[in-house]
This record gives sequence, structure tokens and C-alpha cells, in this order.
Amino acid sequence: MGILRAFNGQAKQEPKRGGIRATLFVYAMGGLENMAFISNAVSLVTYFYGYMNFSLTKSANTLTNFMGTSFLVALFGGLISDTYLSRFKTCVLFGCIELLGYAALTVQAHFDQLRPPPCQGLAISQTTQCQAADIGQAAILFSGLYLVAFGTSGVKAALPSLGADQFDERDPKRSSFFNWFLLSFTAGAIIGVTFIVWISTNQGWDWAFGVCTVAVLVSIMVLSMGKSLYRNNVPKGSPLLRIIQVFVVAIRNRKLPQPGIEDELHDVAGVHNEILPRTDQFRFLDRAAIEHTCDDGSTSVNLGPWRICTVTQVEETKIIIRMLPIILSTVFMNTCLAQLQTFTVQQSTTMNTHVLGIKMPGSSIPVIPLVFMFIFIPIYDCVFVPIARKITGIPTGIRYLQRIGVGLVLSAISMAVAGVVETRRKSVAREHGMVDSLQPLPMNVLWLGYQYSIFGLADMFTFVGLIQFFYEESSAGMKSLGTAISWCSSAFGYYLSSVVVDVVNKVSGGWLDNNNLNRDKLDYFYWLLAGMSVVNFGVYLVCASWYRYKKVEVIYKEENHAEGKQVEMLNAV
Repeated sequence: MGILRAFNGQAKQEPKRGGIRATLFVYAMGGLENMAFISNAVSLVTYFYGYMNFSLTKSANTLTNFMGTSFLVALFGGLISDTYLSRFKTCVLFGCIELLGYAALTVQAHFDQLRPPPCQGLAISQTTQCQAADIGQAAILFSGLYLVAFGTSGVKAALPSLGADQFDERDPKRSSFFNWFLLSFTAGAIIGVTFIVWISTNQGWDWAFGVCTVAVLVSIMVLSMGKSLYRNNVPKGSPLLRIIQVFVVAIRNRKLPQPGIEDELHDVAGVHNEILPRTDQFRFLDRAAIEHTCDDGSTSVNLGPWRICTVTQVEETKIIIRMLPIILSTVFMNTCLAQLQTFTVQQSTTMNTHVLGIKMPGSSIPVIPLVFMFIFIPIYDCVFVPIARKITGIPTGIRYLQRIGVGLVLSAISMAVAGVVETRRKSVAREHGMVDSLQPLPMNVLWLGYQYSIFGLADMFTFVGLIQFFYEESSAGMKSLGTAISWCSSAFGYYLSSVVVDVVNKVSGGWLDNNNLNRDKLDYFYWLLAGMSVVNFGVYLVCASWYRYKKVEVIYKEENHAEGKQVEMLNAV
């Protein structure tokens, strides 16, 4: 009877796991961690240039490499989460790694002997004479930077999946989770680009890095407080290994005839008792699931995973292949975002930055799109989605790929608007004879809010659409990896941004070669990006129309239902 009571008690406690209460801790960690990350993303160039004596080019490239790595290494975090650790443990582990990185940067910023002597009294043209950081100082800097990059990548891979796991597959609250998760990210970013940037400017970089360190520490503690409420995934082996097995077996069976009917193929429930039905795309991979017949006519079922794969395993591989064109067709949008972040800050330095009597630092300009996102995300989730759900019958209001497409269209519009605003800014400089002047133009910095606010809306659609698409469409055994793949769009976008500028400069004869924006052709560059964004959207439409959404049969729901009957029977006893 004691065992029976314990079993019944456990069954009663199980429904309490997950739900909105559990996601509150996820929101908290997302906001705090992103506050630290974004504050450095918009201002580290200043630290590299002013405190580590890097050149402007090296400062920009160092930041670009740091940002790209932070997103790209998320693939490693996703593999760790799906293969060895639960999503909760992955977040805690990588959060601790990020904490060490910020601590190292704090120590270096605090002690002068860990940095090169500052340049004082030198003109901009003479900054090359400044003493460069020695090997030890550079080692501390890059160790701290890439500990942060490595840590934040793991958190970004596992945290969205941990939150989404707290809701059932068809629960509309799961779709809302991704919107509110973005809202927590946005709230943290707003504080980061205002409060922490102000600290770095007025109190010192050691204080700014110190606040980031405390923020990440608190985020880990808050996430750990909700441990008893989480539904935790149980890793069932490496998804990458399963994909490799499919290709190996398919190549090994390449001389076998193409299977014609589904009954010829080997299939059992995959990880988490999920069965993916066979599709007719990439049929050459179906050879990996051909069952081998013995001499007596019976089917051999004792072959290892490197000799035969299940249909579910094959379809799991097909899903990843189908996703690749989608992620690649969104890379250019993130390239535009990287350009906007760089050139908009430079534009702001030539304009009147006083807003309501307060001087706005150039690094805080990104607060404009963040505020727009903070306002429109609740409107989208609470107003647009319910109305669209009634019209379309889709729990998310519109499909993931439609949401991504809306974001791509808005990004193209944003680039066109940026070109118009830059044309207006240059005309103001000419009209007032200030083309070569270092004084701010009689044009308020809020003009930049037009392009930034539209791009903020684009990011709202595309960011959530990508994460939700890759989470929902990934198989049960690779949810974190799927989320990590969505971050690769940002990584490749940052890496591609430098290439785009170099190529445009060479082909155009130097649109962006001058150090004077009033004489550059930045407006032409923006219009070029707008045109390329339209072409990119056309490519995306082709990829999206070709994609086929996942169909799945889940066995464990029936087993849970049967288990529920068993519990009721035991209770009756």
C-alpha cells in the first residue's frame, strides 16, 4: 500500500510541472543574459579602440568575429543539450562559462597593468603610434571574450527549447511563449543599451563588465530556482550521429533498387517514441531503411545502426536538409541588420543627438527599434494572433514561414527608407555648407528611427518565426540543435557583412571609402541592399513553397493515456 500511495502521489504531482509558472524563470534568465550580451554588442568597439588601442578596422573585425562566433557555436551547445545533458543543465553549465568570461573582462578593465597605456593627446591620424596590447594582455581579452561567446551560445541554443518544452505540442500557449520570450529578450536589451552603456561611458568599463557579471550570476540563480517546475528532456543520443548513419547506410545501399512501397522499409518508434511517416523527397536516402532478407526469406532485424536505419531516422535527416534553404535565405536579412547597426551609429555622430533635452550616446541608438518591438510584441500576441487564428484556424495565427516572409519584406522596406533618410541627411549638410564640418547637422537623430523601427518590426516577425519554425519542425531528439541552427542565420549574416562592404567598395570604386559620410555614397549602398533584399525574398519564396511541414505520430500520448487508466484503477483499489 505504501508503494501504491507513492505511485499515486507521483502521478498527482506530475501535472504541476511545466506551464506558465515554469517559463517565468526562463524569461528572467533570457532577459538578464541578453541585457549583458547586447550592451557589449553595441559598445565593445569603443572599448577595443579606446582602451585596448586596437585600430578602427581591427576593433570592428574583432566585434564582428565575436558576434558571429556567439551565434555559430550555438550548434555545439545544441548538440550537448540533445546528446548528453538536459536543456536545464546545459543552460546552467554554459551560463557559468559565460560568467567566467565576464569576470575576466571585469578584472582586466579594472587593473591598468592588464591593459596597454592609454593614448593621450594624439590626433586620430597619429593613433597608430599608440602602444599595442602585449601577448598577455591580448590573451586575457580574447579569453574573456570567447568564454562569453561560448557561454552565451549554449544558453541561446537550450533556453528557448527549455521554455517551449513546458507546453504541450498543440497548446496555443506554446506559440505565445516564443513571443513573450522575445519580449523578455527585448526588455533586457533596452536596459543594456541604455543603463549599462551609460555606466561604461560615465563610470568606467570595469563597472559595466561587473554589472554584466552580476546579471549573468543572478540569471543562473533564478533559472535554478525553478528546477522543480521544469519538464526536462531526456537525451537519447547524438542527433548528428544519427544523421551520419543515414548517409553512410544510404551510400552503402546505393546499388540496391529504389524502394517502391513503404512496407519494404524498416521502422520502429524513434527517440521519445516519435514516428515520422515517409515522404517522397530525397528518396535516395530511403535506401538506408531497406530491410535485409535472409536466405530463408525472413527479414533480419538484428542489424546494427550502421547497417540499417529506421524510416523515422531517415525522415529526421530529411527535415534537416529541407531546413537548410530556409536558413540560408534569411542570412542576408541579418547582413542588413549588421550594416544598419554599424552605419546608423556612424550617421548619428553627424546629427543632433539631443532628445527631450537629453544627449543620447551613439551606442544607445538601437533603443529606438527595441522600444518599438517592446510595444508591438504584446499587440501582435494579444490582438493579431487571436484574430488571425479565427480566420485561418492555425494556432499561431499564421504559419511560421509566412511570419518569416513578412519579416523579410519589412527588412527590404527598411533598407529603402534608410536610403531616403540618408539622402535627406546629406542634402541638409549641403544646404548648410557643412559637408566637411565636424559640427552636428541641424537634423535630429530621431530621423534614424524610421529605418530602425521598421527593421525592429522585421526582426520581431523573423526572429520568433525562425526559432519557432526550427523548434517545432525538428524531431523530438534534436529540438535544441534545431534552435541552434536558427541562430546560424545571425552568425553567417555578421560574417557576410564585412565581405559585402569590401565587394561593394571594389566594384563601385569606393562608395564607402571616405572617412566623411557626407561625401560617401551610403544612400546608394542602402538602396543596393534594398534591391538585394527583394531578390533574396524571391529566393525565399521559392524555398518556402518547396518546403513540406513535418507530420508526426506520437506514441507516448497513448501510453500516458493508458497509464492514466492504470492509476485510476489503482486508486479504486
